[in-house]
Amino acid sequence: MLDWMVWTTPVAVFFCCIALMLVGMTLWEIKSPTVMRKGFLPIATTRGDRLFIGLLTAAYINLAFVGSAGWLAEVLKLGSEPSVWISFVLSMGALALIMRRG
Repeated sequence: MLDWMVWTTPVAVFFCCIALMLVGMTLWEIKSPTVMRKGFLPIATTRGDRLFIGLLTAAYINLAFVGSAGWLAEVLKLGSEPSVWISFVLSMGALALIMRRG
């Protein structure tokens, strides 16, 4: 059924992190309902809004990294393409920043 998708370890870890975040956010919302607040984002947001915006940002960071990995390897004269773990760390950092300060 899922043969069409390349389930590498980084992809599996990324999707597991998303699933754990959704479960955690659901439990957090049940325990402590959210309030609107204004951070560096140009709109007032709830925790769920910031999670959604952060997940979109994380996806775009990963897509940009995968799309430019060959170019980066060529420009930096690397023996192989850079590891996708780099984009994972960058995307999770961006997500944490948006959740905390957004």
